[in-house]
Amino acid sequence: MSSRAGIRLSQFSRQFARASPFRRAPGRRYQTTDAAPAPAQGTVSRLWNSPVGIKTVHFWAPVMKWALVIAGISDFYRPPEKLSMTQNLALTATGAIWTRWCFIIKPRNILLAAVNFFLGCVGITQVTRILRHQQSVKAGTVAEAVEQDAKDAAQTVKGTTAVNPEAAAKSAIR
Repeated sequence: MSSRAGIRLSQFSRQFARASPFRRAPGRRYQTTDAAPAPAQGTVSRLWNSPVGIKTVHFWAPVMKWALVIAGISDFYRPPEKLSMTQNLALTATGAIWTRWCFIIKPRNILLAAVNFFLGCVGITQVTRILRHQQSVKAGTVAEAVEQDAKDAAQTVKGTTAVNPEAAAKSAIR
């Protein structure tokens, strides 16, 4: 294709684009400048008409979710052996994942982010309590088992030597 044909093609395409019925005329506006400013809204009407206002699920879901946080806080008074590790891990994961997600979605829901943050904090606290209790029980059990084995061994040695000293010496050699 010669350069002359390329120039003709570009001129033709410009003329076609100018004559297009979908092209907007330059300088034409779709919004008037005569519009009156919006009236100032009160606090209640702004809350009512907000994208995360009282009329929407974005308000009521966090309000109801506070019940989970309050239930988790009431579990602080329960003994750790009666708490469920899987349930509290689920609360922790829910709190962490949804706190992050509340800042990504539109409209950004700060109320839901706050309740999920506290839900994660309660879950972490409970999981920590459960793990510390399990470690203390395990450490106490091992120490008690070693102490009991030592007492049993001492009793066995005393009992064997008292009954038959020669058998005790033979079992000690093996």
